[in-house]
Amino acid sequence: MSSRVSEQHIDPWQLIAGHQAAHADNGQFGAIASFIGTMRDFSDRQNLSKMTLEHYPAMTGQYLEKLEQEAREQWPIQDCLIVHRVGDIYPGDAIVVIACWSAHRRAALDACNWLIEELKYRAPFWKQEFSPEGAHWVEENTDGHSSS
Repeated sequence: MSSRVSEQHIDPWQLIAGHQAAHADNGQFGAIASFIGTMRDFSDRQNLSKMTLEHYPAMTGQYLEKLEQEAREQWPIQDCLIVHRVGDIYPGDAIVVIACWSAHRRAALDACNWLIEELKYRAPFWKQEFSPEGAHWVEENTDGHSSS
């Protein structure tokens, strides 16, 4: 599986290119769809200076592997990469990188879109934001969506 959590800064383009060089069967894929999520300096609060993402490593690792497997079962993708940051993250930093390789664009785009939606609304991460008003834990809404 190519899914993992990183406690270190991530370079999205280096991750994608490195993964493709090491794993992709060149000539077999015709599309690469990617999503890179970065931290904004605002959400419900303005002037965020950082956020901290916490998780339970065993739970998160299993969840990411499950997502990757489900994407591979739903779409004819040839490869998939998911890397999600945890720890202290600052405005402009990459939080998540998703890339899907397939023979055709629709499968790559659909799988990539589904993966980010699943991560955004169901992944076991807990977010604390820091602003001039102080630290604030971001709560989930009753519909399962985070308030930020």
